Amino acid sequence: MKRISLTIIFAAVWLLMQAQIYNPVHWTFQADTTAKDVVVRLTASIDDGWHLYDINTPDDGPSATRLEFEELGGVRLDEPPHVKGKPITIFDEDFDMDITYYEHSMTIEQRLPRNGEKIDFKGYVAYNVCNDGNSCLSNNRYDFSFNENPVSAAPVDDGEGAFHTIDFGAPAADTSEFWKPAEIPEGGDVPQKGLSLWWIFLMGLLGGLVALFTPCVWPVIPMTISFFMHRGESGHARRDAWLYGLAIVLIYVGLGLLITVIFGASALNNLATNAFFNLLFFALLIVFALSFFGAFEIVLPASWTNRLDQRANSAAGFVSILFMAFTLVLVSFSCTGPIIGTLLVEAATDGGLLAPAVGMLGFAVALSLPFSLCALFPAATQKLPKSGQWMQRLKVCLGFLELAFSLKFFSVADLAYGWGLLSRPMFLCLWFAIFLLMGLYLLRIITLKNEDSDSRGASTTELMLGLISIAFAVYMLPGLWGAPVNAVSAFAPPAAPQDFSINGDKNRHLTDYDEAMKLAQEEWKTVLIDFSGYGCVNCREMESKVLADSRVKQVLDNEFIVVTLMVDDKRELDEPITVTENGKSITLKTYGDKWSYLQRHRYYANAQPFFIIQAPDGKVIAPPCAFTTDPDKFLKWLTSN
Repeated sequence: MKRISLTIIFAAVWLLMQAQIYNPVHWTFQADTTAKDVVVRLTASIDDGWHLYDINTPDDGPSATRLEFEELGGVRLDEPPHVKGKPITIFDEDFDMDITYYEHSMTIEQRLPRNGEKIDFKGYVAYNVCNDGNSCLSNNRYDFSFNENPVSAAPVDDGEGAFHTIDFGAPAADTSEFWKPAEIPEGGDVPQKGLSLWWIFLMGLLGGLVALFTPCVWPVIPMTISFFMHRGESGHARRDAWLYGLAIVLIYVGLGLLITVIFGASALNNLATNAFFNLLFFALLIVFALSFFGAFEIVLPASWTNRLDQRANSAAGFVSILFMAFTLVLVSFSCTGPIIGTLLVEAATDGGLLAPAVGMLGFAVALSLPFSLCALFPAATQKLPKSGQWMQRLKVCLGFLELAFSLKFFSVADLAYGWGLLSRPMFLCLWFAIFLLMGLYLLRIITLKNEDSDSRGASTTELMLGLISIAFAVYMLPGLWGAPVNAVSAFAPPAAPQDFSINGDKNRHLTDYDEAMKLAQEEWKTVLIDFSGYGCVNCREMESKVLADSRVKQVLDNEFIVVTLMVDDKRELDEPITVTENGKSITLKTYGDKWSYLQRHRYYANAQPFFIIQAPDGKVIAPPCAFTTDPDKFLKWLTSN
């Protein structure tokens, strides 16, 4: 049986790896021309956990990263390339030598002196990329080429590392000049994409703990433990209960792996702001909420559970226990389905390749914990609270929460496609009503028609939770008049001109990069570029806690032209734009595609939030800034450059 289980696990892992071709290194090519030479820069953005070896790695060491030129026209190769970045040197016992490598980013710079009028060259970077587990992807290659025709205005080195243009009567450069890859100052806080796997695991653990107290799961715990305790001698009973918990973990982790294998991580990321996906999940959460309220019961076909029961009775050993665990999963679906669905969506769209499996691992650990613990301590089963009216009330409260979270998915679709159906004040009004009603329900001021009559007043726990819910509802009211309402900033639409706004917004807040750079040149004013997203939870939180701070707003109003670029904006461009990225031709169809390409191509990043300070001439004058909830830290970054 162990061999079969291992075979299944290895097969799942193999399918997961085959779901998409993974490339942990993303190259960008830049060639700066002067009257004397051409400076070639090849910058690698390296995923977490991977590294590239230095170009000067000894021959008897690991494979060095190599820069090769296949053709050289109008330039000559006089000197070796050099590397910019933060080198890490360690002693490698396998090679018995010091090895230097680079994590996160690495730039290879090559100076090519001119020896002709027309410059035309091409080459490639050959590299192996390895991870912390000593696994390597070998024989990788990034090709690049450059062709320059003589022009009337050529950039000239001013002797201090900066470049300017000598004007020979040529027209001024248009805004397309500001799309070329930029020189990014070292340092700063470069963002990591999405949620950490530890955070996703904790989300799953919390979801599993909530699911435990639902009417579909809690009553099953003592019955299942009793079954195991009467199944045989004490040692076997405890072993079987532990195997039962393990089977639950395997089932839910397998579900997480299956989700990634079927859709792939990149497809799941693209679903984050897809209208159909968000509206579908919005509708599903509404349906689940109505089910929690008792409007109807969602149950899977009885034939499924009956068939699994028959298999459990006819099978033996771990297979029998596995079928019993499957039965629990199906029986509890009406309560656990909404929790699992919400967890999978958040994990898949924010956490990357392994996130769905990690989220399900946390959920399954929490769900299986009481079965394993009660197997160790059988007497504890008798002390578990009996299921009753409290569980029904918990289920109704979960229905209110499902209603609240459903609005987040509708809001993401509404913002990404520019429908304008759910403004921030309307969102806050609906949340106010939901949490007010939940508070009144907990205080037993209102009841549902299908509930058993109970003349008793609210318990102490219900009283406290009801007051918290009503207080939270009242807390959101100032948001209707433009207050930040930080506690819900991660879920509500971003702050914008409010429907009930009293104070106007002094700052000119633009949403088009080219327009912002044109205005910056006209007024010779610094630009703050904010790469954000409608589906970005951290962006909403930072807008509410940092950008809305009075001191930060004052600096932005007086010293910056602010432009916010939504990388998931689904509005279509007037005309599609075709660009070349990593040697491949891609078509940008939406504004989100355009701003996402700008962030990757010019600033070598693809996570949000991401802030850049840029001079009117297009020079990046500060290291980038990522997510922070500390206004003082952000203010220091704004004013120290």
